[in-house]
Amino acid sequence: MIENSLGPFPLQIQQVQSDTAQNYTIYYSASGPGIDQDPKGLFYIERETGNIFATRAVDREQYPSFQIICFATTPDGYSPEVPLVHTIRIEDDNDNAPYFTQDLFEFCVPENSRPGVVVGKVIAEDRDEPYTLHTTLKYRIVSQTPPITPAFSLHGDTGVISVLLPQLDRELVPSYTLLVEVRDMAGQPFGLCTTGTVVVKIEDTNDNAPTFKQLQYETRVEENRVNVEVLRISVVDLDEPGSPGSGAVYEIIRGNDDQAFEITTDKNTNEGILCVTKGLDYEAAKQRILVIGVNNEAPYLLAPHSQQLSQSTCSVTVHVLDVDEGPVFKPCLLRLDVKECEDIGTAIGRYVAEDPETGNSEGIRYRIPPGQCNWVNIDDKSGEIRTVRVLDRDIGEMRRGQCNITVLAIDRNGKTGTGTIQVCIVPGNKNFPRITQTDYIMCRDRTPISLTAQDGDEAPYSAPFEYRINDRRLASMWKLTPHNDNSWYLAPKGDIPYGIYEIPVSVIDNGGKIGENIVRVNLCDCVTPTECDGRTRQLAGGNVTLGLWAILAMILGSLLLLLILITICGCCGTGVMNRQVTDDCANHNLIISNTEAPGEEVMDHNIIPLQSTCDQGGYGVKTGEQQTFEMVKGRGHTLESVKGGGHQTLGSVKEGGGQTMMDTCRYSYSEWHNFTHPRLGEKVHLCRQDEEQKHSEDYLLSYNYEGKGSLAGSVGCCSDQHEEEALDFLDQLEPKFRTLAETCIKR
Repeated sequence: MIENSLGPFPLQIQQVQSDTAQNYTIYYSASGPGIDQDPKGLFYIERETGNIFATRAVDREQYPSFQIICFATTPDGYSPEVPLVHTIRIEDDNDNAPYFTQDLFEFCVPENSRPGVVVGKVIAEDRDEPYTLHTTLKYRIVSQTPPITPAFSLHGDTGVISVLLPQLDRELVPSYTLLVEVRDMAGQPFGLCTTGTVVVKIEDTNDNAPTFKQLQYETRVEENRVNVEVLRISVVDLDEPGSPGSGAVYEIIRGNDDQAFEITTDKNTNEGILCVTKGLDYEAAKQRILVIGVNNEAPYLLAPHSQQLSQSTCSVTVHVLDVDEGPVFKPCLLRLDVKECEDIGTAIGRYVAEDPETGNSEGIRYRIPPGQCNWVNIDDKSGEIRTVRVLDRDIGEMRRGQCNITVLAIDRNGKTGTGTIQVCIVPGNKNFPRITQTDYIMCRDRTPISLTAQDGDEAPYSAPFEYRINDRRLASMWKLTPHNDNSWYLAPKGDIPYGIYEIPVSVIDNGGKIGENIVRVNLCDCVTPTECDGRTRQLAGGNVTLGLWAILAMILGSLLLLLILITICGCCGTGVMNRQVTDDCANHNLIISNTEAPGEEVMDHNIIPLQSTCDQGGYGVKTGEQQTFEMVKGRGHTLESVKGGGHQTLGSVKEGGGQTMMDTCRYSYSEWHNFTHPRLGEKVHLCRQDEEQKHSEDYLLSYNYEGKGSLAGSVGCCSDQHEEEALDFLDQLEPKFRTLAETCIKR
């Protein structure tokens, strides 16, 4: 359906028919937008024919298309056909003119821009159907204000505005107004069109150098005036006011070598303000000639087809006016260095002033105003300066080390001048160097001790230090070696005795001042210093310490006494045992064991050695008619080892006096057994258990029963207390017992 159709209405736009109409009576109906949905009543369909009619005109921009559903049914409501989806598209009519997106377009471009530089872009839109002639737009510039040579071009398809004129001068034309047109139908005359306005502003660049209004200036100023304005200078600049291209920057090119003048810019008027920053001396120069130049804040840009301009300058003549002046100190600041701790009244310098009119110091008096540091005074006639206090950097206000003192000079006319004395306290060599720590403990490794000294003075009267041992005897035992500027190492020269040494050590600073120190070193027989409590090992009656030879003498004496006791015991033990035992009396007392070689020696520290008065090496346990022998080896006490002097063996029992010795042995054994039997049983029981309280067979080695028990009952010299009376077999035991012992014990 064509947009904005003129009718007549109702206007037939389509017809739908069903193929089943040949066999059935078909009625047609429709539903959807434009029929029973908004906009309602725009279309309808005839019931019998299927013709679709439009009742009024349609705007495509509002309703570009309609999608309706058509139905074909029989009178009884049966639908022989599937409903048909039908689309009604509204064909576009060029009924909308294009329009610009903005009422006013504003762009900026720097002056002197080259042709082709893009200024901006205008944008227009059209509500008609896209991608048709109805929306194909063309742009053009209708007019330019001011109506001079066209300065800009407009691209017809894109709407881009570019520079056309090569010389855009802001100083001549600050802005341009363009009337632009946009037309659809690709710009054809019958197309619809609209116009818009574009304003292009020309931005300023620094293409105009500032120039002075005058080339020469004159002014006057009194001598000794400071921080006063003497002249204002104006310039002309054609660039935009207030912009960096017009802001003036002044400088003094010549005539200001002493920096007595300064020129600044007044931001409101763009004028140069010339001031005096240092007092001028009429006697030195009656006038000063200055050359002043000017530039802009922004760098100068050379305009096309123009020549480089030189900097604009002007000259200023300053006349100095003579006035009556007071005395002047030369120099105005005098530095005086004073050694620390100088005597009161020491002359440290002289400070005088001159009269600028006469050039001498006659009739000038000096004084120091009150309220300043009271370190020095000045002679009112000669200007000589002397100390009034002992200057010490360690006292109160003198810790800063310097003080500025203002001095007044007064001439005959009462004119005054001021000067400043800077008194600086130079550090002196007033402190003795001292060792910070003097008590030390040195252990047997004899690691050198690091002695560190401090000096309250400053360089060059402090470090580096030199250390010396003053005592000649101690210097032969101890040595000092340098470590760094502050520290030296102290170490013994050889294997000197242990004890406490008080070593006199002198420390000499870089200024030659000597500090005496006593270093106390406790040379101790220790591994770590904590093992020594620091107390002096001295004899009871005096200050003599216990030396190495005295300790050795005590040890040797103790060893000699122990040797004598062992010798006496050995002689007493061997003198009573001289009886020999026959070799043929043990035939029925020993049985033959299947073990024919020595057993393995158990080297376990958990086995408890048993030792009685008779050096018994085993412990026998008797149960009924069966005897089991358990040999407990401890610390090497075997039957073979007990044969030496000082022990009672079976061989010695045979000799004379053997019966008495046997009785004594039995008596001693009884006492020993009563004391140790319960404890030994407990220990053996514990030794046969491991950490989990389970019995372990690694501690005690048992020999199994191998036949008829022995009549002896025990292989020891002292049997169980219950068989004390049945020991007569010992008289005939020697040969077979020795064979059994050699079999059971590894030699």
